[in-house]
Amino acid sequence: MLLDIIISTLINGSVYALLAIGFSLIFGVARIVNIAHTAFYMIAAYCIYFITNSLNLHPLLGMLTAIVLVTLIGLISYKFFIDPIREHEAAVLIATIALAMILQEVMLLIFTGDFLSVPSLIKGYMEFFGVRIAFQQLLTIGVALVILAAVWVLLRKTRLGLAIRSTANDREVANLMGMNVAQVAMMTMGVSVALAAFTGAVVVPLTILNPHMWMHPLIMMMAVVVLGGLGSIKGSFVGAYILGMAESLVVFLIPMGSFLKGSVALSIMILVLLIRPEGLFGVAFEEER
Repeated sequence: MLLDIIISTLINGSVYALLAIGFSLIFGVARIVNIAHTAFYMIAAYCIYFITNSLNLHPLLGMLTAIVLVTLIGLISYKFFIDPIREHEAAVLIATIALAMILQEVMLLIFTGDFLSVPSLIKGYMEFFGVRIAFQQLLTIGVALVILAAVWVLLRKTRLGLAIRSTANDREVANLMGMNVAQVAMMTMGVSVALAAFTGAVVVPLTILNPHMWMHPLIMMMAVVVLGGLGSIKGSFVGAYILGMAESLVVFLIPMGSFLKGSVALSIMILVLLIRPEGLFGVAFEEER
């Protein structure tokens, strides 16, 4: 059971980290609370299903196509629905909720409400201390960690990363330094949605597809962001694995725990808001700004 908890923690934590970091990036740069973020994750999963099952193409090709397509959809959505009202935070929040519901209903119309699945990229399993670990699980963990490492390199070692961090720290100073803040926000939105699409591609062989599959990751992502500190990349990473472990412990150790994992995440989020509203790394983030 301990090994099951560790594997589940690594998978869930990595997925929540990818989603939360993407969410934190666009919030930090453009102050956009993008409720539709996990809906893009859902769209990517359905794109892979369509390309794999309906067009009979290789799942890897479906994943690459889905990432590009969903990123384009995210950029178009930002340009025409979010950017014109970006300075009005309440309007942006309502618009992203509406966008998420629209994407959900479109998937419901196209694919109905049936539960669907995508075959694993790698078949088989290995036994470790009597516990069966699927090769697909190991592949998912490995790819997720590689993507997280690539995001770190992007933010720390590239000019785009420097622009994103500078704009997140202080938009006015970044603008005075000659940066095109609007263009940086657009590019950050692309990176954010691409991370959501990557997450959908990574997790789709291990999950069941349905038009409401974006809601639970949304709850967990918001809990991670609140726990780590809103806008803090480091906080999103650490908070994701903390909540991933909490979720795994609840599922494996408590009877009927799979029905309680969402409630546990929300309870942790409420406690953090009451005890330390800025989150684990919120103070450091504010000091950087």
